[in-house]
Amino acid sequence: MESKGQQKEVRTLPLRERDAHSDDFVLEKSIFSNIFEKDIRRVFIYKKAERLAKAIHLITPAFVDAVSLRNRLDAIAVGIVDAATLTGSAARDAMGRELLALSSVLGIARTSGLLSTMNAELIAREAHLLLQEVAAYEEPRLFLDDAPSLAEIAREAGKQGSARATASEPQSTPKKTQTNKGQSKRQIKDKSTTAPVSDRREAILSILSSKGSSSIKDISTVIREVSEKTIQRELAALVEEGIVAKRGERRWSVYTII
Repeated sequence: MESKGQQKEVRTLPLRERDAHSDDFVLEKSIFSNIFEKDIRRVFIYKKAERLAKAIHLITPAFVDAVSLRNRLDAIAVGIVDAATLTGSAARDAMGRELLALSSVLGIARTSGLLSTMNAELIAREAHLLLQEVAAYEEPRLFLDDAPSLAEIAREAGKQGSARATASEPQSTPKKTQTNKGQSKRQIKDKSTTAPVSDRREAILSILSSKGSSSIKDISTVIREVSEKTIQRELAALVEEGIVAKRGERRWSVYTII
């Protein structure tokens, strides 16, 4: 026989689909850059926290006769969303405190018959998944530099060419000097088109392999110190070579390994 509190639960879980417009607001340029530091993983954690807060709000009608518990649940829901905007250990500590308090309130509600077992378990599962995401989060650590300038490559190639010429022949003829100059030009071309590009492409392909379909912004949150224009250029080359497929246009474009 259901208790009076359980009969007053006006909705059950799972939750409704999230509002598509809310994602656009969270990913608005200034918020994405200033609050989440262009880290798409933090946005994902924030949306899960927001989802859990909505779930908590949906069960509050069951606490109409327990005002103190209802007020505590409202405070926990807001605290979970606030904690999701923090970074590093601060986010883990704040989220841990709020989820521990949520677990205690759910236990009280189940014991007193205010909340059905089904809804309590669904809320607890959402909370556990969110805690796992926060605990597993690490700041992006991958850094790649943009390609060196042509002047830097030329200086390096010149040093290598001079060292080889000195080691092989103390006195070089004009003809051999011309040959070394030609070799230097080839070295400049090789260095400017292979090594840096190869590193960036390997990093991009590694991200696409582990994350699946990703946008340029998704990739730029992992590969730091490289402009989005550079990443876009590399992706365009990979698409042209038939290694990566592109879907969508402009800001909605996503890339997948074929």
